[in-house]
Amino acid sequence: MPHAVSRLRAARLARTHTPYRAPGGFKSERCERCRLLPSHCMCALMPRVATRAGVCLLMADIEPLKPSNTGWLIADLVADTFAFSWARTVVDPALLALLQDPQWQPFVVFPGEFVAPGRVITELPQDTVNPAPGAKRPLFILLDATWGEARKMFRKSPYLDALPVLSLQLEQVSQYKLRRSRRDDHFCTSEVAALCLSLAGETRAGETLEAYLDVFSHHYLQAKNQQPIAWEDEAHQRLRALATTPA
Repeated sequence: MPHAVSRLRAARLARTHTPYRAPGGFKSERCERCRLLPSHCMCALMPRVATRAGVCLLMADIEPLKPSNTGWLIADLVADTFAFSWARTVVDPALLALLQDPQWQPFVVFPGEFVAPGRVITELPQDTVNPAPGAKRPLFILLDATWGEARKMFRKSPYLDALPVLSLQLEQVSQYKLRRSRRDDHFCTSEVAALCLSLAGETRAGETLEAYLDVFSHHYLQAKNQQPIAWEDEAHQRLRALATTPA
């Protein structure tokens, strides 16, 4: 069954008559499941890790169409991934219903320096990390867009205003290689999700998502440069080890 980002991509394609072409990307046939050239397909490596946490992706208009989009990887891994297209004047009723669902405690993930201090937290509540029976599950709301688009989305989404903002304290630099950024502290969506999962006590899921991103990046770049896959490199070995380790 297609996951949330795949369904959002299909809906977005249905609204356009012009195929999306990624700048500098390869134009050949792609695998529908992993979005890579069939010769570089990684579907057999797709992991799935049980998580208590969920992820809600608010995606800028063309993000679901980008082959390099990493929100897709989150949906591959985390069963409870929800994806919605963002628009300033229209809000999907299903998104509003999700934010009101009593099983979830939503957290908007965004840098605290741009938010009123009273809304910002840097750690999750203990009853979220070590839940008692019946406790709400964490739902991480990620703004999947360029940095400029994400700031606009944050400012112009009043339905997010009452929610706590989780500001990640980042000690490393981004390892994402598929799009350029002028700043090392701008993380891709999948990296942010991995950090959130680890913060919620889901260490194995966070590490698996990191490894999955590394493998995807390798396959994507090797396909783009018409180079073979290094199936036994460190990234592949790490992903296989995590996928076979008992939870």
